[in-house]
Amino acid sequence: MGMKEKIIEQLRYVIDPELGINVVDLGLIYDISVNEGNVSILMTLTTPGCPLHDSIVSGVKRALLDIEGIKDVDVQITWNPPWTPERMSKEALRQLGHR
Repeated sequence: MGMKEKIIEQLRYVIDPELGINVVDLGLIYDISVNEGNVSILMTLTTPGCPLHDSIVSGVKRALLDIEGIKDVDVQITWNPPWTPERMSKEALRQLGHR
């Protein structure tokens, strides 16, 4: 398993507290880059001004710093493109009761 796959697996443990679904299945992760143990995550949140912004960002950092070989994690929040429910995985839609 490559480093990006490990990162994606770890990010599945970071749950958006409002929806109770992980940030990967919600489609919040836009980009992951790894450079000599330094990870940059480009992600969004479901709503601008989300009161849980800091807890989600710190959850991402904590989860990734548990991976052997990762020295630092930089999380950038973007609103472009804005998140929409279409970004959610089939699993996330199923959890929310959509078919």
